[in-house]
Amino acid sequence: MCLGIPARIVKVKGERKSLADFGGGVMREIDISLVDVREGEYVIVHAGFAISVIDEEEAEETMKIWRLFSDTETSELR
Repeated sequence: MCLGIPARIVKVKGERKSLADFGGGVMREIDISLVDVREGEYVIVHAGFAISVIDEEEAEETMKIWRLFSDTETSELR
């Protein structure tokens, strides 16, 4: 099983690298060599690689689920 995290492509840096916004102020450089992507598009990222392009609606829904999971985990640790 793999976990993919949605991110928005902020800046394409050549053929292989991109700056991605994961939300909540988290920005990371990712490898985009497996997908054809443009700035502003959304991708699913696994192990530092963009593995698929998704639409904005799917990205927002997935991010919402991740936030709910994160909020649940945080409240259980208190």
